[in-house]
Amino acid sequence: MAGGRGRWTATLIAVAIVLGWLIVGGIAGPYSGKLGDVATNDNASFLPADAEATRAQNLSAGFVEKETTPALVVYERRSGITPADQQRVQADAARFAQVPGVVTPLSPPIVSQDRQAVQVVVPIDSAEGEQIRQVVDRLREIAGSDRDGLTVDVAGPAGLLADLIEVFTAIDGPLLLVTLVVVLIILLIVYRSPVLWVFPLLAAGMSYSLASVFVYFLAKNDVIKLNGQAQGILTVLVFGAGTDYALLLIARYREELHRHERPWDAMRTAWKGAAPAIVASGATVIVSLLCLLLSSLNSNRALGPVAAVGIAATLLVMLTFLPALLVLGGRWAFWPRRPRHDEADPQTEHGIWSRIAAFVARRARTVWLVTAVGLAALAIGVTQLGATTLGQSDLFTNRTDSVAGQEAIARHYPAGTGSPATIFTTEQTARQVAQVAQQVPGVSSVRPLTPQQGQAGPPDPNAPPKVVDGRVQLQATLADPPDSNGAERTIRDLREAVHKVPGSESVVGGFSAINVDTADASTRDRNVIIPVVLLVIAVILALLLRALLAPLLLIATVVLSFLATLGLCALIFKYLLDFPGVDQSFPLFAFVFLVALGIDYNIFLMSRVREESVKRGTRAGVLAGLAVTGGVITSAGIVLAATFSALAVLPLVVLVELGVAVAVGVLLDTIIVRSLLVPALAYDIGPKVWWPSRLSRTTRDGDRTGAEADRAR
Repeated sequence: MAGGRGRWTATLIAVAIVLGWLIVGGIAGPYSGKLGDVATNDNASFLPADAEATRAQNLSAGFVEKETTPALVVYERRSGITPADQQRVQADAARFAQVPGVVTPLSPPIVSQDRQAVQVVVPIDSAEGEQIRQVVDRLREIAGSDRDGLTVDVAGPAGLLADLIEVFTAIDGPLLLVTLVVVLIILLIVYRSPVLWVFPLLAAGMSYSLASVFVYFLAKNDVIKLNGQAQGILTVLVFGAGTDYALLLIARYREELHRHERPWDAMRTAWKGAAPAIVASGATVIVSLLCLLLSSLNSNRALGPVAAVGIAATLLVMLTFLPALLVLGGRWAFWPRRPRHDEADPQTEHGIWSRIAAFVARRARTVWLVTAVGLAALAIGVTQLGATTLGQSDLFTNRTDSVAGQEAIARHYPAGTGSPATIFTTEQTARQVAQVAQQVPGVSSVRPLTPQQGQAGPPDPNAPPKVVDGRVQLQATLADPPDSNGAERTIRDLREAVHKVPGSESVVGGFSAINVDTADASTRDRNVIIPVVLLVIAVILALLLRALLAPLLLIATVVLSFLATLGLCALIFKYLLDFPGVDQSFPLFAFVFLVALGIDYNIFLMSRVREESVKRGTRAGVLAGLAVTGGVITSAGIVLAATFSALAVLPLVVLVELGVAVAVGVLLDTIIVRSLLVPALAYDIGPKVWWPSRLSRTTRDGDRTGAEADRAR
């Protein structure tokens, strides 16, 4: 009777937990489709307040009635612009001026010197924010499609921003669908059950809904800034990490079902065994992601808490909702391979991993030396990783309208036309600063902003400069495209030159300057955040494993794996995908995700190894831990790699590169580092790996060396 009452009590508790979460899911679910409503993708707003481009942007507000983002409508006919073309341009310009959000009057169309192109600069009110896409779409609709040899494209900062917003609005649908399909297929392969896959997928979906509602309200109330990049990473991170945690818990639950007759007892034991590793793993990822709050870029600072909220929600769901579902499912959840209550050793279910463990025991030193040398060889490829600021034409995996327009502008105008660098200087030194700026290589022309600019009619070259609070604004047109490496070099040279003019108090801003300051901030963030992340992970591992040597060795393997991943990715990007390089932010993002997620598998493995070492001895514990966790860790790695590779569906080079890097790195981690390098290293070192804890001074029969074990066999 007592057993029956206990079974009914356990069932009622599980039912209550499941029903409670379903209610939460019903409330939170709709918010996953609303994240795009609170996202912002304006690069300038992500700059630190003390950046020179930010100060220039603040100064520019005094020179204009409204801050604008220019769209550049370029008409091109290789055989030469005809009178009919010019009439069409004039008619289109008149209609552009009537579009809501466009700041009028428009400047006259600019005909190129070779008379093969005409450009119309259409300033759009920056206050439009995310609605700038609708304004650009209307401009494209008015300009129409190519006709009779005349091509028309809308480029410039506004065109680029509109194309980016269009990409990010696709995240809610295609990316989520691809992620779900990928996880479903892998779970079916891993479990070979028509039932069991439902539980982790349902729990992952619940995690995403819960994370979405928190992120939505944090972004809506300006606590964090959400952009499309963070939104995409949140999707794959929650499903990838959530499925990982589910696999670990389900694997331990399956083991305990062999030892316990009642599913509730099996889950209670499995939860006690798996929860510490899952919590430690999640806490490591959360703390590592929150280290991004040390970034000087608002975009990086936004990604940290967004992703951390996702992991925290995932931990909560996977340790409450998923166990309740599994208890209700009982042994039938594993049909047709239901585990029986037979007191079987869990190692007997992991034949292939028992054989791998035996191989590691026989050749431990050879295994870790060969794998370490192999990873070090891959790391040499890092020399091929050209970190740079990706140009507009390199930003997308497809050829967008803004890219085509920028290429047309570069063919017929100084490539920086329509997006000049802005120089703010004192009225007394304005002439000298203009002369110095004109002499900088890469600067095509320099002219002051005049009160007449923005009015209809041709500009007056003799008009005096506009003076605001004793300052003058100079506009420097660059020879290179505004988002190119050439423009970046010119901005650096320009700043160096004008800053040397005594008393000028010069400040250089503009689109290209924003890219320069973003790149500098990314370099600073990388140098600051990476050491902090390593220190934080070392402390967490030391507390979890109650040792100092083991955490240092594990971190060394993770760093080696990270460098090997970068080296291999550099070769993939350059020779297989033909990408021009990687963005400045790539190494930092790749490091945070690879190290934080890679350390997960260290925790899964070594926490079980320590548990087994207490009972069997260190060397026997290493082999038992590898045999039991090898399959689940490999499955988890494959799931995480596959979910991050789903980022490849978005036509942005930055996200494709990040997805490839995490996928490659996780596979290297699970197949090579966690299956061979770490176990072989721990086995070779023996009990001393737990130094300075008491376990390092405890020797049992299981701690015999490999040679002794061979003789025993």
